[in-house]
Amino acid sequence: MNTIIAANWKMNKTTAEAKAFAETFTGLLAKKGVPGGRSCMIFPSALSLDVLNSALAASPVVLGAQNFYPAESGAFTGELSLAQLSDVGAKWVLIGHSERRHILNEDFDCVARKTAFAFEKGLGIMLCVGETLAEREAGSLRTVLTGQIETALRGLSVGASDHARLAVAYEPVWAIGTGKVATEKEIAEAHGMVKEILASFSPSLDDLPVLYGGSVKPANATGILAIPNVNGLLIGGASLAADSFYQILQA
Repeated sequence: MNTIIAANWKMNKTTAEAKAFAETFTGLLAKKGVPGGRSCMIFPSALSLDVLNSALAASPVVLGAQNFYPAESGAFTGELSLAQLSDVGAKWVLIGHSERRHILNEDFDCVARKTAFAFEKGLGIMLCVGETLAEREAGSLRTVLTGQIETALRGLSVGASDHARLAVAYEPVWAIGTGKVATEKEIAEAHGMVKEILASFSPSLDDLPVLYGGSVKPANATGILAIPNVNGLLIGGASLAADSFYQILQA
């Protein structure tokens, strides 16, 4: 499996800033491209997808959307459909990010509906899972991860050909944007659990890539990638600068 290095820009960058990023990033890629065995993804604001789709067209960078509504179309004011997002270049979608779960109150049912809809439509799915500090301290890590994974994937009929468009991103909520990074032991433990839960849910899923996210930066990326069962990185703040994201891609 390829190691996935993915940027989640969250609610950052104007379209002009996104274009400037792309110009700098493609210049860096021209010197030394995406390393062999790695895939590069960017999940920008939906407003920047079109400009990035054009600016990165000649590069191997894959674009994804941070959010969508699980319906073909209709009276869902303010929402975006997968057809609209695909039209401006989105090939993957983030689902279940902690900020959508905890700030925007997306429950298990919402995450499951999104997962099923995106899977049916053939998009790549990056399912985000992770525990709060209170849940970790209560010893509930496995229970939380099991619930998040099994409810999201329940009902999907996943064949071997679908594995290339499925990934899980483990992000401890207490480490996202806080500057705190889980220890190597904590990351290895959680990633091992995710692999075990995927395999117990369906033996064929034990080869899905599991990414780590949570205050990743150039200084710690190499060390995190060396941890067992870490198959990539989902990067927030450090992905907003082209040179920083490029350093992590090369780590």
